This record gives sequence, structure tokens and C-alpha cells, in this order.
Amino acid sequence: MVQVAVMGYGVVGSGVVEVIMNHRDGIMKRSDAELNVKYILDIREFPDSPYAEKFTKNFDDILNDDEVKVVAEVMGGVHPAYDFTKACLLAGKSVVTSNKELVATKGAELLEIARQKNVNYLFEASVGGGIPIIRPIGLCLAANEVIEVAGILNGTTNYILTKMIKEGVSFEDALRTAQQLGYAERNPAADVEGHDACRKICILASLCYGKHIYPEFVHTVGITGITLEDVSYASSWGGVIKLIGQVSKLDDGTLDITVEPMFIERSSQLAGIDDVFNGILVRGDATGDVVFYGKGAGKLPTASAVVADIIDCVQHLKDRKFVFWEDGNASLVKPYEETVFPVFVRAVSDDKKAASAKAAELFPGMKPVVRPDAAENEFAFVTGKMTVADRNKLLEELKASGTEIKSVIRIADL
Repeated sequence: MVQVAVMGYGVVGSGVVEVIMNHRDGIMKRSDAELNVKYILDIREFPDSPYAEKFTKNFDDILNDDEVKVVAEVMGGVHPAYDFTKACLLAGKSVVTSNKELVATKGAELLEIARQKNVNYLFEASVGGGIPIIRPIGLCLAANEVIEVAGILNGTTNYILTKMIKEGVSFEDALRTAQQLGYAERNPAADVEGHDACRKICILASLCYGKHIYPEFVHTVGITGITLEDVSYASSWGGVIKLIGQVSKLDDGTLDITVEPMFIERSSQLAGIDDVFNGILVRGDATGDVVFYGKGAGKLPTASAVVADIIDCVQHLKDRKFVFWEDGNASLVKPYEETVFPVFVRAVSDDKKAASAKAAELFPGMKPVVRPDAAENEFAFVTGKMTVADRNKLLEELKASGTEIKSVIRIADL
């Protein structure tokens, strides 16, 4: 029998315990070992839980028990999760986690400790919840050079944008509905400002390219500035707006990595992914485009991925799985101002004719975009490819001529 500890008994933690206890026979067949949850660490009281006797408030109970071979960290946040995880790895215990913030900020260090101690640090649930993505990239797509990864990585923002696109609901009203349904937190900043998606694309980039990409390296913009006017223009252009986390390797070896709202053509495999669902596109040089789709969160889907990692650790108690990347630095990432792509621009001017002519002069080859019921002083266009820095200079010239820039949104090639 393999003894397991679960740190954190929130939504995911309770799901992990439930899956282990309710699927003992199936787990035994897959791992060739019986699992038992020996400890559940939480500072709260659960006197009515059927597992009440397993609870402890003392981390040392887990750390000092040599019988505990695998620990599931599902606490969330960096502290004390980092300290507890590091201590467990140093003590020779494998650790699995759903904690994307911890993996995105401390992954290189924790993976190195796991390597030195010949144990495992696994985190399948940290990116796609119940969507398998870490293993497929590390194993099934291992023969490929990953050209690009792009995805809808946050279900809350995707739900909000879906409401805006399909029902014409404002961002504020869509967010309020998401909160009422439990899809968004009372403080939704991590979702709507793009931080959650940023952590996830950092993990995927680190895995694909072998160097730790920290969130502070990544240009990140959320969806709070997206309006129904932008949604309407996207439709007229022939697509939809999605919050995309994207990374690709450039010819000079640096990475173009960003999180921001993007116009996506309706023909894209990501365009039809709606509501709280996530979709991750991996573009390999041999496979072409492969898309992973499903609910990116939720109690049992995420718990399922955590338990799968536990089973993997049990199967590899005496050897490591090769999930690893080295530490990285900011020089790995192309400065955002130097990256090249087209954008959609929405603007208003008291003299729309003159402003449109000025825009055409500044952006040769621009393509106007027209939407129904646009305000008389409003116009929009799509630029050609150019660096962010060059485009910003031209937009400043346009603004200096009396035009107000309302929106600048990236055009995706997905």
C-alpha cells in the first residue's frame, strides 16, 4: 500500500480525496498498488467529513512520515505551498500539483530539486485542468519540434466573451453573470486581467522550449477593455475575439510570447470554443496542428488529472519521469515592442473623412472594416504586419492629427 498526503481541502483537494477513495479498484489496476490517503492538511475544521480522522493542521506530520511517498499540493498560491513542496521534495517525496502560480514562478527550482533527489514533480492539472496537455507535449509529441502553442487558457474570460459575442451582453453584465454562476471570483482580476492565462502559457513555453519563462517576461493584457463595438467589428471582419495565450520560437531563437485579446478567423479551430471550455493548439513540424479541448477547471476534472499524476508517481517510485526545464532569463523572450503582427484599429474623429485619409497615408495597404450601426464619427481598419514600436509611432501621429484611438487588437494567425 502506498501512503499519500493531500495538502489543501478546497474544491480540488476534496475532489482528489474523493477520486482516490471511490476508485480504489481502478487505481490499483492502473498502478499495481493500493493507494491510501493518510493525511489531509488544512487549517480548517471538518468534523462532519467521513475522513475526519485523516485531517491534520501540522505539516510536519506529513514531512516526517517516511511512509508517505507522494504528496498532492492543491493549496494554491505561492506561500506556504512553495515551502511545503520544497521541503517534501528535499525529504525524498514526490509531489504533484494543480498550482499553476507555483509552477509558473518556481518550477525550475522545484524540478531541479526533484532531479537531485530522484523523485518526481508533476503538474498535469496546472494548465488544462482535466484536459491532458503536459503528457501529450512531453511524450506523444516528443518527436516534433514545437513551432507554436496557442490557446484559450481561461474558462472565465471565454465565458464572458461568449456572452458578449452571442448575446450582445456588455463586459460588466457578462462578468456579473459569471460571478453569479461561480465561474468568476468576487475579485476576478486574475482571470479578466490575463494573469491566469499568463501562468499557463509560461508553463507550456517552459516545457516546450526547455527554459523557464517567468510571467514577468510576458506581455499580458486582459479583456476589460473589450467592448461590444469591438465584438461587432470582429464579426464584420469575419471572426471572433478570444483571449489567447501564445508562444512561438522565432528565427533568431527568441520566443514571441504574449497573452492578449485577438481577432481569430471563424475558420480557426479555436474560434468555435465557447463558454467555459478551453482549447489548446499545438503546432508541430511533423504533426501540424493538434488541438486539445475540454473544461479547463472544475472539481472532478482537475482532481482526475491530479490523481493521474499520483498514479504516475507510484509507478515511478524508484525512478524519475523526464519532465524538466532549466532556469531562464528575460533574454529568451523577444521584447514585445520588436514583435511583428497586424492589428485591428478602431478610432473616432470629428472629421472622419480626413482621419481615414490620414490613416491610409500612415498605413499603406490598410484594409477598412465596416460594421452595421457604427457611429457617424467612427472608423476602423486592419494594418499590415509591422513591429509594435513602429505601429505605435504611426498611431501617435494619427492621434496628433485629432483622431482618438479606441481599440488596438492583435490579429491572430491561427
